[in-house]
Amino acid sequence: MRQKTHPIHQFLNLKTLLLALFLSFFLIFLLKSNIFHSPTQNPSPKLQSFSQKTTKNHCSPSACNKIPPSFSHTLIHYSTSSITPQQTFKEISVTAAVLLNRSPCNFLVFGLGHDSLMWATLNHGGRTLFLEEDESWIEQIRHRFPMLESHHVRYNSKVDQADSLMDVGKGPECMAVGDPKYSVCQLALKGLPEEVYEVKWDLIMVDAPTGYYEEAPGRMTAIYTAGMMARNREEGGSTDLFVHDVNREVEDKFSMEFLCEGYMVKQEGRLRHFTIPSHRDDLNKPFCPF
Repeated sequence: MRQKTHPIHQFLNLKTLLLALFLSFFLIFLLKSNIFHSPTQNPSPKLQSFSQKTTKNHCSPSACNKIPPSFSHTLIHYSTSSITPQQTFKEISVTAAVLLNRSPCNFLVFGLGHDSLMWATLNHGGRTLFLEEDESWIEQIRHRFPMLESHHVRYNSKVDQADSLMDVGKGPECMAVGDPKYSVCQLALKGLPEEVYEVKWDLIMVDAPTGYYEEAPGRMTAIYTAGMMARNREEGGSTDLFVHDVNREVEDKFSMEFLCEGYMVKQEGRLRHFTIPSHRDDLNKPFCPF
């Protein structure tokens, strides 16, 4: 049996990771900015047009050598706080690596917690939206981090309904690809804010709602809906989807059933990473790959 890491060591390791991540993203931010703003002789019209478009998504030449306020705020917060994200060093690294490649992007997160400021900052320049079940907790986070975008959502399911919902989810009405807002499947979340259905999400993380006791809402509907959003993605492409706490029965079974083992890229600790392609260009594509 592997020896347990002392809590102080875990705390220091996670802090080191967070600081390293933010510094890495900042260096890449600077590198991209310098590439796009470095003077060139007689740039081609295509390169000039590309540079102008890219500039809008980054910073002006005078600001490119400064740390973005979101980065400095986050570095200070995690450097001085005794509270760290619930995910481990290695689990965070999985999503961070994908963000490093795809940001700035659209990132939807089921859950609002101590790691929310980190995810929003690592997606600097993109949009990160959090969906949370606890209104009082939303107010606490908004008071501390008003820059975070979050919405309150309600769930009608309960963990003790998981088995029956699994059976429902295998029916033809739940396997048909479409907008979850209009789905007749009992697993589809139809009461989310309108913009959640309208945005093309590049990354989705399911780390909520609460699911560790029988009367809790559980993540059955969140996992199913996230998978359907990925399959219903417009203009092709794929969605990187993450599910946390897969050591629990619901997260384990529902992620394998509705996100599909064939789409799983990696599992690290309690986190699974799936990459699900759009099914819009081929509605006859099987729900899960063979």
